[in-house]
Amino acid sequence: MKFPYGICDFKEIITGNYFYCDRTDRIPLLERGKYSLFIRPRRFGKSLLLSMLFNYYDVAKADEFDALFGDLEIGKNPTPLHNQYFILQWDFSCIDPSGNEPEIKQALHDHVNACIKDFKVYYRDFLKMDIEVDSGNSLNSIHSLITSVRMSGRPVYLLIDEYDNFANEVMMGVQKRHQKRYEALVYEEGPLRTLFKVVKSSTSQSLFDRIFITGVSPVVMSDITSGYNIAKNIYVKAAFNDLCGFTHADAGKVIDSVAEEPVYNPTLTLYFIDAFYETRAYPRNMLDTNLAMDAGKLEYISQIPNGGQLLLNLMRNDHRVVITEPADRFGIREMVTDQSKDNTFMVSFLYYFGVLTISGLTEAGEVSLAVPNLVMKKLYVERLQFAFAGTRWSPSGSNESGGPR
Repeated sequence: MKFPYGICDFKEIITGNYFYCDRTDRIPLLERGKYSLFIRPRRFGKSLLLSMLFNYYDVAKADEFDALFGDLEIGKNPTPLHNQYFILQWDFSCIDPSGNEPEIKQALHDHVNACIKDFKVYYRDFLKMDIEVDSGNSLNSIHSLITSVRMSGRPVYLLIDEYDNFANEVMMGVQKRHQKRYEALVYEEGPLRTLFKVVKSSTSQSLFDRIFITGVSPVVMSDITSGYNIAKNIYVKAAFNDLCGFTHADAGKVIDSVAEEPVYNPTLTLYFIDAFYETRAYPRNMLDTNLAMDAGKLEYISQIPNGGQLLLNLMRNDHRVVITEPADRFGIREMVTDQSKDNTFMVSFLYYFGVLTISGLTEAGEVSLAVPNLVMKKLYVERLQFAFAGTRWSPSGSNESGGPR
């Protein structure tokens, strides 16, 4: 048995006979909505999900449908839309978040243009009109792409991976007096907001017929919402709870009730199974270091008013934090400037980044959240030691001040 640790290419997994947890039976449900936003913590299988959708809807892969999906659930009952789209894909984790506002804006334009160039080459046999790429303004490139696909008679399915990645990196610098950089991206006529306005406009004639967006939190979407207010939030819908991730049954665990199945991070699960399969023993290091949260994010959280105390409280045994409901829309201004709020915003932020998980409901119907497991708790205890000691964690095990770990 082969485990696809670190592999997010659906075609490689299927043709290479790797272990694959089939979620293709959800495709008909996904097709009920045209513009979807799906949120999960980092390294949770979102990119593989998009890769699966790419292969399913891509017109250029029609001849490979049986080879890729014949043994999967959707292959037995495919929808009429399979292999009917041009696929345009953006991965915002590739965008450099450093530099000043014009440099970040140009990085965004460069990435979109690079993806349009790939689109132009990939579909050259299907396009009846050339696409002109404007190196200085990718919005013009998008308009040219739309004109070309209109002449070609097929709609576009837009896939956006990690839509909030580079904006989150910029956001982490808010406490370091870089708040204007973030606001320049998402507010008023910022480049990210403007880009999503163009995307929304392109849906009016069904040229961008379907859009599927992944990310780790709704913060950025909330801040650009007037520019893109057509997204259907599916990340809390029960039908899509395990669209990414593994259940107890998937991991071979005995469970008491299907309704109570938790969902595990697939990267961490594969890391454990792969190690156990080879040695028939638990791995010495139970935590895959690729899952470690960036030190900058922890530093950012600890600097939010009451954030440091909240993190310390969560390290106590069996500690639960209770809120009425996780917020699904909250902008950075509310989180940073409005200190009159309770823990709802901060707890929701931790929840979307995978630091907290829903552990149940109180008798009053409020939501109880806790640190997911001991491995995660160990990770944050270690990070807190460095955060409150004024040092920075490094993978080598020593801090930047030169002392031992």
